[in-house]
Formats: sequence, structure tokens, C-alpha cells
Amino acid sequence: MLGAITVPVAFTPGECRRIVTLAQNSGMMPAGLGQGQSDKTIRSANVAWLDDQGDAAWVMQRIVALVSDANQHFNLDLADFSERIQVARYHADIAGHFDWHADIGSGDLAAKRKLTLVVQLSKTADYHGGILQTWSGNQPLAANQAQGAATLFPAFTLHRVTPVTIGERWSLTTWVHGPGFK
Repeated sequence: MLGAITVPVAFTPGECRRIVTLAQNSGMMPAGLGQGQSDKTIRSANVAWLDDQGDAAWVMQRIVALVSDANQHFNLDLADFSERIQVARYHADIAGHFDWHADIGSGDLAAKRKLTLVVQLSKTADYHGGILQTWSGNQPLAANQAQGAATLFPAFTLHRVTPVTIGERWSLTTWVHGPGFK
């Protein structure tokens, strides 16, 4: 079974702050579950979407390099990034969280998701809770919470973000697409 891997320093603290500013400037909106659905008991967060061009082009360039290196571990048949970069804000005021789920789904784009990349944009001192966990065998494993750390895992991996109880947690997520799993 392919587990999650971590890149401890994917982005510097200054770059993480720049990404949060890009998201704030592009407009935050309530997060959904896909295909126009939402349920605050499953997911409570705000999100912004970044393009891979213009002011955020450097973010995508870094992500492409991270994925290229990480895929030596996963050896997945990857083709492209068909979805925009998502930046999420999980805030204690709304008990920000995302319950157990997998990123591969039945929608046109979600069905082609092969690899998920999540980058921790906040300092750990900025919040309590909000832990990204992946399911490994018979127990959840906490991802590296250091600011700038990236966690990558196959899109079929169950994962969640535990409720934020104090402060706010910012993260970046993107998906890499390819032909269906065989």
C-alpha cells in the first residue's frame, strides 16, 4: 500500500504568507464537497482558487517540481493538473474541519485524481486542532504540521482535517490527474 510522504520544507515561511495573501486577494468563499454540494457537518472552511498563471505561476512551478520528485516514490501514471490550486482557511469560529474522505470521486475531474498534495501554510502556534490525518492500515497518522511542509498521498487515501479549536489553519491543496487506476 502506498502511504503518504512528506517534503519537510516545500515552501519558506515568507512564501507561505505570500500564498495566503494571494488567496485573500482572490476572494474567499464557503467550501463545498464537490458537484455543488455542501454540508457543514462534513466540511466547514472557506476556500479560494489560484490560477497557475500570473501572480501565482511561481506556486504551480514549485508544485510541479515537488510532484515530479515525489512520484519517484509513488510511480503513478500522472498526466496533468486539471484543477486550480485550492487554498483553505479552517477557523475556530466555525469549528473548521473536513471529515474523513478520499479525493477521488465520480465527477469528471475527481475521477481522474491520482495524487493529492497538501501544504501547511500556517505556523503551528497560530492554531490548535486542524491536524491533517491520513488513514494508514488501522490508525490515523498525523501529517507534518511545520509551516511550509508538503504531504503527498494517493487520491484514494482516506484523510481528514480535525476541528480547529483555537485560531486558524491555512493550507494549500492541489490534485494531479491521470488515467484511471487499473
